[in-house]
Formats: sequence, structure tokens, C-alpha cells
Amino acid sequence: MHPVLEDLIGLLRLERIEENIFRGDSRDIGSPQVFGGQVIGQALSAAQNTVEGRVAHSLHSYFLRRGDVNSPIIYEVDRARDGGSFSNRRVVAIQHGRPILNLAASFQVPEEGLAHQAEMPNVPGPDGLKDLTDVAKEMLECIPSVLRRFMTEKRPFEFRHVEPLDFEVPKILPPRKHVWIKAVDALPDNPVLHQNLLTYVSDYELLGTATFPHGLSFTRGSVIMASLDHALWFHGDVKMDEWLLYAIDSPNASGARGLARGQIFTQDGRLVASTTQEGLMRVVDPDGWPPRSKPGSQK
Repeated sequence: MHPVLEDLIGLLRLERIEENIFRGDSRDIGSPQVFGGQVIGQALSAAQNTVEGRVAHSLHSYFLRRGDVNSPIIYEVDRARDGGSFSNRRVVAIQHGRPILNLAASFQVPEEGLAHQAEMPNVPGPDGLKDLTDVAKEMLECIPSVLRRFMTEKRPFEFRHVEPLDFEVPKILPPRKHVWIKAVDALPDNPVLHQNLLTYVSDYELLGTATFPHGLSFTRGSVIMASLDHALWFHGDVKMDEWLLYAIDSPNASGARGLARGQIFTQDGRLVASTTQEGLMRVVDPDGWPPRSKPGSQK
């Protein structure tokens, strides 16, 4: 297996300290804090380790503080409920004695029922599209030095954008994009692992879509962005070593926050997951407007 992907799988396998307490390591992927998808994926993994015979169908999380890539993260699981068909778990991720993430996840005994789904967008397939790291390397001079490693470092997933990327001069665009995603190597046939990997990767690409109508880009240093929350719904089995289309749009930005929604489809058009995320979007203005937060604030 590709070493970067193997490392991620190991990262999502937590060490059990006590019955409901787990510990996970962190990785520096070039961002200024622990990648949010890592913390959500590990929190879901902690919850899954306390559930049997039931499959995760949704999770809702809030980011509370930046994570420290140089320290492990402790995950405390509260077995909130085990009913006849559903189980609920609450997870707190802790670093340096303080919570950095709250997550609630719900699990269900598999059963049949009514079914319908949204149609898959009619966009080109992944063949012939360039990977994100290849595009970024071609435009290195347009990317601030502090972001180059984050944009160009090899990842455990391929990201192929349907719409052309331009790091040089951000343009005013409609608030939507489509990205094909696939693991860089074959994976074991383990549904829990594939759910964890989907949770991890679902934190990529979302929030930036909310900047499109404003001609801003975090790669140019014109806007400060930070995820505030993240929700994910699993609609069916998913294979992360097969191409998935991440269709994202942003219906709103207001109050220095942006909202983004995502739908994840298999290549044959099956909707396997949906996401939403709200995040801070604070424009950086050298003249001091809009006003920045006071020293010591969390965001």
C-alpha cells in the first residue's frame, strides 16, 4: 500500500486507554493546526469502537480550539443511548486538558425502507483531469510560501477538479465546484474504515466554495478561514478506492461566516453521503475593516 495512505489508516486506528477513552496521534500536513478532518475521523473511530452491529448514519461536530500537531489527542466517549435500532455516542476530543472538538454520532441497525435521491450533476469524469498537487506545482510562484507545502505535498487521496483552478488572480465565480476524489491505492474491504476515510476527506474543499462570489482566496492571504462545525450523513456503502464526485455549493455567507453543502456520488450516480459546514470567513483589510477580533478570542 502507498505509504501516505497506510499512515493515514494507522492514524485513524486509535489506542484504547480505558473502556471509553482512546488516544490518537496527529500529522502535520502543512496547515497551521491539526487538520479538522483528522479530528473528526478519529472521533468517529472512537465512537465506532464502542458500538457493535450498527452502522454510523450521521455525525455532527463543533470545532472548539485549534489542535496542536505536536501532541496526541485524547477521545472520551459517552455511551449516551443504545435503543432497539439506534445508538448515540457523544465524543469529546481533548488536548492539553482542554476540549478541541465535540462530536455526536448516531448508529443504526441496517434495515430496508423507502428510497430516493438527488440526481448526480452532469459533469466530466475524472479521466484526463489533473490532480490538485500537479496543478499547484505548475503555479508555485502564485502560491504564498507558507501555503506551498500544504498545496503541493502528496496526500492519501487524489483530487481532480472539474472546474479549472487559478491561484494567480481569484475571479468572481458562482459558489459551486465539483471535485473527483479517490484514495491513491487499493484498500481493505472494511466498511468502517471506508466511513472513517470519507469522514476525513469530507473536510477538504468545502468552505472555500463560499469565497467564490467575492473574488477571494485563502491561498492569496486575503481572507482568514476556520471551520466552525461539520455535519455528515452516510446514505449507503462507500468505496474510497473508487472515484467519488464531491459536488459542493454555498447557499449563503453572512456575519463573517460562510455556509457550504456537499453531495458525494459514486461514478455511476449513486448518492452515498451529504455534508454541511459553516466556517469563519474574515476578510483581511490593511486599513482595518472589517474589525478584527480582540486579542485572546478563540476565532
